[in-house]
Amino acid sequence: MRRRVIGVITVLASMSLTGCNYSFRAGSFPPPHVKTIAVLPFENDTNRFELTGELYDQLVRNLPRALGIRTAGEDVADAVVRGTITSYDVRAPNYRAAANGQPAEVLQRQVAIVITVEIVDLVQNVILWESRSVTGQGEFIEASESEEIGRLEAIELLVQKIVDGAQSNW
Repeated sequence: MRRRVIGVITVLASMSLTGCNYSFRAGSFPPPHVKTIAVLPFENDTNRFELTGELYDQLVRNLPRALGIRTAGEDVADAVVRGTITSYDVRAPNYRAAANGQPAEVLQRQVAIVITVEIVDLVQNVILWESRSVTGQGEFIEASESEEIGRLEAIELLVQKIVDGAQSNW
């Protein structure tokens, strides 16, 4: 029994001594050599042409800051973010059903935008993160708000999902 106790103490002591040399560094995005990023305007497969500019503006304004890097031109950047807007849809998830000959009343609308996106390390020529289907949804009240409110909310959510996706990969 005494040998077993001494053995356990020896193992614990050696683990604690080697543990002093061990350090844990959680992965981070971007990799240390990526200091700048270029944001390219996304291709747009929808008939809503304003989406390209609105998404680009939000990405340029928020993505570099969220990732802790600076923007740069594609020719000098360490990484690039690019993608395609694949879908734009306005739905009515909240409505009052028709009754007594009255038409249905839409109470709330929802804007859904779907994109594909990739962040490419131009230094090492590898894809750092990609997703073939990122969806952002924004809502607006039919009676008092415009579709633009829902669209901008959906775009903000898309940018946040890109940041979250990239950071979760490391």
